[in-house]
Amino acid sequence: MITEKKLITNDRLNESYIEAVHSSGLKIYISEKPEYSSAHAIFGTRYGSIDTKFRLKGTENFTDIPEGTAHFLEHKLFESEDGNAFERYAVTGAYANAYTSFDRTCYLFNCTSRFEENLSILLDFVRHPYFTAETVEKEQGIIGQEIRMYDDEAGWRVFFNLLCAMYSKHPVRIDIAGTTESIAEITADMLFECHKTFYNMSNMFICVAGKVNADEVLAQIDREITENEPREVIRGLHDEPRGINYPRAEQKLAVAKPLFNLGFKEECKNPEKTLKERIETAVLLEIIAGKSSALFERLVNEGLVNDGFGTEYFTGFGYAAEVFDGESSDPEKVAEEIKKEIRRLRENGIDENDFIGAKNSLYGQMVMQYNVIDNVVSALVSTAMTGDGMFDEMDVFEKLTLDDITDCLNRQLLEEHSALSVIYPAE
Repeated sequence: MITEKKLITNDRLNESYIEAVHSSGLKIYISEKPEYSSAHAIFGTRYGSIDTKFRLKGTENFTDIPEGTAHFLEHKLFESEDGNAFERYAVTGAYANAYTSFDRTCYLFNCTSRFEENLSILLDFVRHPYFTAETVEKEQGIIGQEIRMYDDEAGWRVFFNLLCAMYSKHPVRIDIAGTTESIAEITADMLFECHKTFYNMSNMFICVAGKVNADEVLAQIDREITENEPREVIRGLHDEPRGINYPRAEQKLAVAKPLFNLGFKEECKNPEKTLKERIETAVLLEIIAGKSSALFERLVNEGLVNDGFGTEYFTGFGYAAEVFDGESSDPEKVAEEIKKEIRRLRENGIDENDFIGAKNSLYGQMVMQYNVIDNVVSALVSTAMTGDGMFDEMDVFEKLTLDDITDCLNRQLLEEHSALSVIYPAE
């Protein structure tokens, strides 16, 4: 049964969503958008590629599982003894997919009709695994081919090469799909145990947005979700050193121009960064290298980067790094110019107009996300993962000061903790 339900509103945005809890522990988030013609749903679990070490609350010992298990399980859940979920969605006309990231696995669909039927399919196949030794062995071959394919994907490799340069112990450095060696260790029994642990309703969430009736969605979930004994999963920490693993990574692949990722590894005194820390860093990166920054204009004018140059605050459980990425005929020069700009800002201070411009730009992007259903569902997923309210960002932005960003600059983006990854054209 639904044990908690509350409506969360924001009058300035004229937006709202419902947050509810099922007695099984399942968290539910629904944003009604009656003016839209489609609906989007995501059924997710807090289980990703970094979860190679965990224990249940109340137990002392950690369990180790092979790298790539979360991704492997995602692939296998679509299968059943009677067919697969994609075939069922083909009948309803819905688009369905799934993804595994570093800290979560999500199953999704969007549709313009037959929402109740589509949601029923989603709630069914995700909760009812079917594995055999034969199907696991077959999947090992399929995912092994996927891993080898990504070994030649330059954009993928430049990023993971950077992670390997920055991190020596944290599993964030390992490809989300694992390695051919690690997935060879996966068994059907292991998948059943991981499903029992991580796909427990108390570790999961459902996010829905679009042309739906929230009360009807909650009633359907109440009918179809059964009780389970809650299992609280404790993620394992990996004693990651403060320093980087090594300062530079190079590889040659079939690219027309060198690709680069410059990363600045951060200390994670607490496993996860707060919403305020994430927004501060996003604003700082926009000031340093956003499309309106002096650095971006200079690099473009000198022909060192193009419009593909950008930044990301890459952060999750036990890891955080500011990343600058793009393509350039001279990646080393670009990296040096970025470091030089950071030094200049530390020495001369951040211009208040640049701060206001960056803050307003990101605030505007945040507001615009509510016009796209996919973005609304993604925001609800972030709410489910972090515990921050979907509208909490607005309060943080409004209270953000130049002093906050200056403090952020002074404690982050340290050169001694930076690494450069480059993919050069193969000869």
